[in-house]
Amino acid sequence: MTLWIVLVLFSLAALAFVVWPLYRQSSRLTPLLAGVVACSVALSSALYYRIGSPEVPSGAGTMPDVNEMVILLAERLENKPHDLYGWRMLGRSYRTLRRFDESITAYERAIELESGQNPDTLVELASVLTERQGGAIPDRAVGLLESALVVEPNNQNALFYSGYAAASRGDTALAADRWERLRGLNSSTEIQELLRKKISEWRGGAVPSGESSHVVVAARISLSARALAVLPAEATVYVIARDPDQPSPPIAVARRRLSELPSVVPLGDRESMVPGRSLSAFSQFELVARVSISGAPGAQSGDWFGSTIFRAGQDNAIELVIDQQVP
Repeated sequence: MTLWIVLVLFSLAALAFVVWPLYRQSSRLTPLLAGVVACSVALSSALYYRIGSPEVPSGAGTMPDVNEMVILLAERLENKPHDLYGWRMLGRSYRTLRRFDESITAYERAIELESGQNPDTLVELASVLTERQGGAIPDRAVGLLESALVVEPNNQNALFYSGYAAASRGDTALAADRWERLRGLNSSTEIQELLRKKISEWRGGAVPSGESSHVVVAARISLSARALAVLPAEATVYVIARDPDQPSPPIAVARRRLSELPSVVPLGDRESMVPGRSLSAFSQFELVARVSISGAPGAQSGDWFGSTIFRAGQDNAIELVIDQQVP
């Protein structure tokens, strides 16, 4: 794979779906959360690359922007209308550009090629329909989620979002049933805790207390093209809130995989590192997103990072780009 193709594919990583762990700080489908609903772009991009793009030139030079790549991909599909992975990638591309109607058309073509038998594509289209509605879940999206579960009853994305949709329309019994099944399929401690709390709430039981669920800052973390071109997808990303005057220990920390980016990472008191030292108590802190090559939490030479200062009272939804390298 040439560097040019690597850069192209990684530029399309901005189309990625962030799965339901991002919901852990929310009790409803907000526009912000709906905007980042997607499937794993890493797998899709890898599969698409396997089928090749022989007519796209490679070599040194200036990397084209996403708009140019979308045009090239759309033109390619005119000549190769049965390119399934191409249609799915085009759907994600249009979605990133917020051209929702065209994204929906591309996904519909992919679903037609799959005869409606790929639950992941059905969920992706449902998420685009929801995003077009500003976070409100339309009836068609609900139908797509239900269809996905008919094809694959244990599809975790479909279970999560269909439960979410059921709760949004007041059917908490169905929502709890869906998430009970999901809980039996997912072993993540973080996800188990989220599911347990919401199922208890929907069943009418007591919601476990102790930790504040207040989100202090929700940072959309992304990477520059240079960083994406050299970093491994399995690298660990640390999102750290720290006091500039006393950076160690950090106030709060969240962890993600590079393959999950771009995504929205919420930080609040539940991510606080030291009891009694809550993130919400700070009027100002430095927010750092760092890709650890070694996986260690401490910064090391070669790691990539981005940082900004967050002040209480400002909009808690911020953008943070990882675009600098530790010397």
